Amino acid sequence: MRFEALGPLRVRLDGGQISLGAAREQRILAALLLDANQVVPMSRLVDVIWDEHPPTSSVKVVRNCVSTLRRQLARAGEIVTHSGGYLLRVPDDEIDLRVFVERARQGRRLAAAGDLTGAVVHLREALALWRGSAFTGVTGRLVEAAAAQLNDQRRSLQEERLSLELTLGGGAELVDEIADLVAAEPLRERAHGQLMLALYRSGRRTEALQTYHQVRRLLVGELGIEPGPELTELHRAILNADPRLAPVTAPAAISRPEPSQLEASTTTKPVPAQLPASPYAFTGRTAELAELSGLLDAGARTRTAMVAVLSGIAGVGKTALAVRFARLVADRFPDGHLHVDLRGFHPTGPPLDPGEAVRGFLDAFEVPAQHLPEGLAAQSALLRTLLAGRRVLLVLDNARDSEHVRPLLPGGPGCLTLVTSRSRLTGLVMTEGAHPITVDPLPLGDAHSMLIRRLGATRLTAEPAAVATIAARSAGLPLALAIVASRLVDHPRFSLRAIAEELDLAHGGLEGFTDAETDVRSVFSWSYRALSGPAARLFRLLGIHPGPDLGVVAAASLAGVPPARVRPLLAELAHAHMVTEHTPGRYTMHDLLRAYAMERTDIEEDGAERLAVTNRMFDHYLAGAHLADLRLHPHRDPIRLPPAVAGVTVAAIGDREAARTWFSQEYPVLLDLLRRAGGDGYDVHAWQLGWALTTFLDRCGRWHDQAIVQQLALEAACRVGDRDGQARAHRNISIAHLRRGLHGEARDHLWHAVRLYRGLGDQVGQARTLLNLGTVAEHRGQPRLALRYAELAQRLFRAAGHRAGQANALNNAGWYHSQLGDHELALHHCQRALLLQQEAGDRYWQAHTWDSLGCVHHHLGQYPEATECYRQALSLWREAGERYYESTTLTHLGDTHLAVGERSAARGVWREALDIIVELGQDADRILEKIRTVTTG
Repeated sequence: MRFEALGPLRVRLDGGQISLGAAREQRILAALLLDANQVVPMSRLVDVIWDEHPPTSSVKVVRNCVSTLRRQLARAGEIVTHSGGYLLRVPDDEIDLRVFVERARQGRRLAAAGDLTGAVVHLREALALWRGSAFTGVTGRLVEAAAAQLNDQRRSLQEERLSLELTLGGGAELVDEIADLVAAEPLRERAHGQLMLALYRSGRRTEALQTYHQVRRLLVGELGIEPGPELTELHRAILNADPRLAPVTAPAAISRPEPSQLEASTTTKPVPAQLPASPYAFTGRTAELAELSGLLDAGARTRTAMVAVLSGIAGVGKTALAVRFARLVADRFPDGHLHVDLRGFHPTGPPLDPGEAVRGFLDAFEVPAQHLPEGLAAQSALLRTLLAGRRVLLVLDNARDSEHVRPLLPGGPGCLTLVTSRSRLTGLVMTEGAHPITVDPLPLGDAHSMLIRRLGATRLTAEPAAVATIAARSAGLPLALAIVASRLVDHPRFSLRAIAEELDLAHGGLEGFTDAETDVRSVFSWSYRALSGPAARLFRLLGIHPGPDLGVVAAASLAGVPPARVRPLLAELAHAHMVTEHTPGRYTMHDLLRAYAMERTDIEEDGAERLAVTNRMFDHYLAGAHLADLRLHPHRDPIRLPPAVAGVTVAAIGDREAARTWFSQEYPVLLDLLRRAGGDGYDVHAWQLGWALTTFLDRCGRWHDQAIVQQLALEAACRVGDRDGQARAHRNISIAHLRRGLHGEARDHLWHAVRLYRGLGDQVGQARTLLNLGTVAEHRGQPRLALRYAELAQRLFRAAGHRAGQANALNNAGWYHSQLGDHELALHHCQRALLLQQEAGDRYWQAHTWDSLGCVHHHLGQYPEATECYRQALSLWREAGERYYESTTLTHLGDTHLAVGERSAARGVWREALDIIVELGQDADRILEKIRTVTTG
């Protein structure tokens, strides 16, 4: 059985092909395949069949299509009905697009490790799966958009593979393939460079030089820009017959990296790709694009820093212009594209802290956590050091002022920084030499063009005066024009004159604002009045949410209604351009619209209702975070939540993977709520939110964030005098410090926790903290002290009747006995611990004990038993998603392989450990030394 989407959509079974029915069934199958083994909401399936204006019978039609598909696919895959949608259950290795993604990932991983030949093999296998354009023959806006993304991934992977083959000495045999790629994508500079190099190596130097001149004419004529420095340097090298362009000798030797290459594999430069999608229906801005192109060319010639400040009123299209230009020139910045929304003018919350933005960029370049210095100035200096010598494109969106931006600016040439702000940021212009560009409202001609793209020329030509009024009342702001155009598209029989008159009426009722503010508010007011009553109420309530986005269930809790009732309301708001569905099921709102929603809330909702909405919001996120945390760590000592108010819906989080996904999506919202909770009187929610985030942040290695989150939780617990909350926060801060090697700070916080737990008479809390103190002592080279802490913890657990805690303390004691050389006693302790943990069903702590048993058996010379124990531990770590301890056990397993002479097996598992260590930002020196030992010995 095989589902094939990388070409014409088809399903193959037993050598034959299954009929897929009509176009609607094919669209449904395409949507289910794109999100295979995940629930696809009914609303999305409706959108897949009808791009716009679904009939009232749409849900029934979708169900009929699914029934047809079930009959056709009875032997190929199972379509499961879930609340609100359907799920196609099929193994990933039976879907060609999933196989493509996995083989591409494996190839990139091999390339990063220095095995270029192996990487090429995997990338060729991935590309060989394609039979044409993705989903050929399946129509519809959503499927076509997904297909376009897949086709882009194919082209990018093809370029990556060609680059590797050129590195391995390829030349003449690649010319035809690269030429086809250039013909299909004539503006991709990287492909032109590959063609020039392949031609040169084939002895066709003249054609290589001609290729450069052809692409230069094309770029100047189409985009008004010169080729980037990489292409220009290659042209110069070909002119000079630079010997570095010659193919390398013995490319096969690269397949087995030397020790130096292994070390380099941990410093392979990551290439962030954070740019948002290119804006839809972008219109005009020819002069601004040309000015930006001139800045880029001048910076390349003079080798100076390139910073542009795009300033203008809210809603004028600054972000769209920055992203549009960034997308046009992205190929000229091969070392990465960074983007951050600084939220400088967010109506409900503070701007993004510059330190958080700096750390986000450092994280994008995979800077190890232990290499992060303390303080904004030091972290900013590290970012400048990292960017030096690289060509990186930065988009710093929505800056409040110059100080908001300065820590993020590169220090030297090669990078381009695009800053958007409502302020002119004259400080950057004067001291950093930034180039100011004022983004004015669209002139009438461009506004007219934008409306033509949405409504068609015929409709606009018939009523020119009304068009002029609409453009004027929209103030030339793309956001306002999009809202008006959306309403006109929905009502093709409405005359433009009637719409223009409505806008005039709305405009007349607004006073006290500038002309542009009045115009845009008149559009918002007019569009708001056209909403249904429930949709208008939801729009108002969304203004209370901190952003940056929210899901359907969160919106339902805000409104106090079931999710089934809120989905069509969100669809109505999205259709009216009052919100944007930026990813399936998640919605965001422009700052101007959020501010307008807040205005309407203040006018139309009384204080009691606003308080009720805020209560539901905090309860929703706290309950969701608590549930997700228990899915990640089922045997964690629970906390008692305050009872949720009526109307709260908790997200359905069924397993660990769903919990990780929920936390990843909601983390920015949770952090915002945590920060504002104290000022809003939600301190109990704040410290409990911090507690609920602990497992997620620890397991994904976000220990700097962990320290910040737990400090906020500690401050909240102190404000309400909650000693239990304070003790938990101190413990969690200590774990973040311990992971980052700050052992003294970790110990101090743990003693704070011990004193608080003693005051509460909480023996279990004291015991858990003593185990943590033992870990700190171990890291400080004090195994006897660590053993003493474990024995004290065991007594406290026994006195409290806490059998799971006794088991954990026994395991820790066994581990420390082994470190002290008493392996027989260590084995006895760990075996007793494992029995207790198995009785309790605590699989997470069983993993710890299996790892301890593996080490004990290893030291006793019982290597087969050690290997089996490690494999048991690895299975449980992977089940829990616990990457930190997985790398530890892999390291131990490699030691055992080496002890029995299995050098290749040792190297293999150590490389797996290395990947995780680098991913988590841990110190890789120790594991690299192990790999060097088996590689050179």
